[in-house]
Amino acid sequence: MPDQREPEIGSHGGLHAMWRSSAAIDLRRTLSILQRGSGDPTIRLSEHEAWLAFATSAGDATLRVVSRGQRTDFDLTAWGAGAQTALDQAPQLLGAGDDWSEFDSPDFAQTLPDVVRRARATHKDLRLARTGRVFDHAAGAVLEQRVTGIEANYAWRWLIRHYGRPAPGPAPAGLALFPYPQQLRTIPRWQWQQARVERTRAETLVRLAQAASRLEWWAGSELSRSKPGAAGAGTLEAALLSIPGIGPWTVAETLQRSHGSGDHISVGDYHLADFVGQVLLGHRVDDARMLQLLEPYTGQRQRIIRLLQLSGQRKQAFGPRYAPEDHRNR
Repeated sequence: MPDQREPEIGSHGGLHAMWRSSAAIDLRRTLSILQRGSGDPTIRLSEHEAWLAFATSAGDATLRVVSRGQRTDFDLTAWGAGAQTALDQAPQLLGAGDDWSEFDSPDFAQTLPDVVRRARATHKDLRLARTGRVFDHAAGAVLEQRVTGIEANYAWRWLIRHYGRPAPGPAPAGLALFPYPQQLRTIPRWQWQQARVERTRAETLVRLAQAASRLEWWAGSELSRSKPGAAGAGTLEAALLSIPGIGPWTVAETLQRSHGSGDHISVGDYHLADFVGQVLLGHRVDDARMLQLLEPYTGQRQRIIRLLQLSGQRKQAFGPRYAPEDHRNR
């Protein structure tokens, strides 16, 4: 079983701990799902090191993770009011509770498409990260609704640059936290336009911010009740869906990160169904057909998606690309 030593005072006043995993973990691939574009101010990620800035129930935290040796030993250092909480949550962030035993069982493995089996054999060190945080991930997903990744990532960076706050401790230059929910509620319309966020998404973000404390409470409650690696569902999912402007796609994008969901898939994604159809059947499909293809793997569908994305296969590109939109009058 993984274990964690008691934290010690680290360099520059931070708290330090060591954590050992029972198996190798690919740090970059495990945490890359948390990164919103290469310029995301909340995370710095390389093959053997990660810096993350985020809010905890005890306050802001900066967490540095360094993988050692055979990628089973991890140095953890945290700063800020939430440093201890960040250290406590770090193993789950790195996938300590992510259970692949059912997926890897011979009976299940033999039902998988060849491309998935090959990807799993190559990427045994992939874990599904579990942050326990809902608001930031849901906000990032709302920003990605119906726009290009370039536009969404610009808005994410703009909001952090103008309303976020610097990461505590000796963090890399520019590392920062996403704004507090109460800050999003006060942003005037003209600044949403500067962030390239039109009225519909801005209003959804304000409603999300108003519900943030309730969502985080439900998230903590369900994480404490669920077995390690289980997806958040039930009341939290219903609470998210009760917010106008948030649908199944946004819920899936959120729970994949907050709860390390092994099953939630992003139905309604502009590219996903086409990609899954292209890899599994050789041609594009719609969402309904994608769900049919993945139905035999219910409970493990997000794992299937992640492995397909690591398979080296790519969707053929046709037609014009989306262009950035003009938000000045929206």
